[in-house]
Amino acid sequence: MQKKLSITWDGIEDSTGYLFSFAKSLSAVVKNSPYAELAEDIIATSGFAFRMWVDRELCPSATSIWAFAEQKRWVENGGLVCDYVERMWGEDALEQERREQAIGLIRESIGRGIGAVAWDISGCEWGVITGFNDEERLLYTLRIDGGQGTVEYDRLGRLELPILSVLTVRDRAERTQQEITDGMLRIARAHLKGEEWCDNAKGLEAYPALIAGIREKLSADSSWNLEYYLGTYAALKQYALKYFEKYGHTALAEKYRVIFGEWMAAFRLKREKDVLLDEVKEEIIAHLQRACEAESEAAGLMAQR
Repeated sequence: MQKKLSITWDGIEDSTGYLFSFAKSLSAVVKNSPYAELAEDIIATSGFAFRMWVDRELCPSATSIWAFAEQKRWVENGGLVCDYVERMWGEDALEQERREQAIGLIRESIGRGIGAVAWDISGCEWGVITGFNDEERLLYTLRIDGGQGTVEYDRLGRLELPILSVLTVRDRAERTQQEITDGMLRIARAHLKGEEWCDNAKGLEAYPALIAGIREKLSADSSWNLEYYLGTYAALKQYALKYFEKYGHTALAEKYRVIFGEWMAAFRLKREKDVLLDEVKEEIIAHLQRACEAESEAAGLMAQR
């Protein structure tokens, strides 16, 4: 048996070209499902529009070091019902069992006409599984760069960074918009306060970590790393702004208009000027400091709700 869905990145706004690959993949899966009206909201309602992780050495892998197992709970906050399976470090004895579970979930989801979100489809990045072929034992994939490819069944979870993580969308949940918003704000507040697990600086602590990295670690070799960080989080902040504007949360929309604007200004500076010059570094840092101030104020507004 085989089936392949037509899923693309069309309609998924990515203002920098670096929108976080999990969020982008999730939005594409939802957009190409019976629940397409949730596709834009889900990046905010799952909390990913508010998340920041930064390595003080500016290693970009920090964006992929977080509690993968929380995906199901976070995404379900947005009004969906999900299935999830993972196999992490130190769980080699579970490898075959979890891979078979994951392939089962993928086949069921594709059978319902909905793609799956999977780790490492795009080279240490998230991507979308768009189909399967039982005869050839292949999964069809959509990479974050827009390319299409295949993964052998037996290679799922054994790619460049050999861990397994697969999320599928099964149904829509009965949740009011107010319940979704309240849950989103609890998730966002917890992250900004540093309550979600990560080995690196997280939430509001990511700002001073990134600023320190710019001042102390930025070099020609790490220049792209800074662009990756700025582009990833600028694009995510836009989805927080979109959500607050859409549902009339005026005070938070005003804060995130500033936050998104400052991140985008920092991103553009990185693209347009020589970031190894001290004056350019300080200009980028000034944008980040203003964003940090506004997001700290936003976290305070969230705490009042």
